[in-house]
Amino acid sequence: MKKLIALIVLAITFSFHAQAQDKMMQKEVKTVSLEQTKGAFTQTALTLAEGTYIFEVSNNNAAPEVGLVLVKKGADASNPENHIKTAYVTEVVKKGATQKTNATKLAKGEYVYFCPLNPTPQYTLTVE
Repeated sequence: MKKLIALIVLAITFSFHAQAQDKMMQKEVKTVSLEQTKGAFTQTALTLAEGTYIFEVSNNNAAPEVGLVLVKKGADASNPENHIKTAYVTEVVKKGATQKTNATKLAKGEYVYFCPLNPTPQYTLTVE
């Protein structure tokens, strides 16, 4: 009986620990909102702290569908092999809609972001 009680206590403790860890990880992921208008992002440069981010992309009548490409600065942005795939929106962003990316861990350095569907310039994202 004592072994059964010890196992139940251990299972409950593990469950609480896992829930607390999940909540901590959710707090560590920050959201960055980006808005696109015709041919441009309204945020023309970003500076972020090193960490994990979800990008929320809004299509403000920019094009029928928009997206997001994030690339380490200096890499060939036209080559999809260089794209940070987690920073793609999970589905294209229709006019008037907003979509999110998966969580993307960013290390210190410089990146560029742009949209090939609503051809925009390449903007700088700096991670300090």
